[in-house]
Amino acid sequence: MTDKKKSIQLRENSYLEDYYQAVLEDKQDMVYLYHSDVFFVRAALAARLGHEPTLADTEAAMRKSGWKEHRKYKPK
Repeated sequence: MTDKKKSIQLRENSYLEDYYQAVLEDKQDMVYLYHSDVFFVRAALAARLGHEPTLADTEAAMRKSGWKEHRKYKPK
């Protein structure tokens, strides 16, 4: 059974500000944080492609290529 709990979507252009707002509202456990690898890969792709792909597209491409997220802490 999947958890139907609503999540807070962070906007691409204000990712950090949106996260801080969630912290202020004590809702940080409802936020999906991308692994830092996704940000590094996105920056490399942007330099190569000439445009910045979305975080979701970057993570999806990484997973399709075999990348597996290794976190010590995973959000609920």
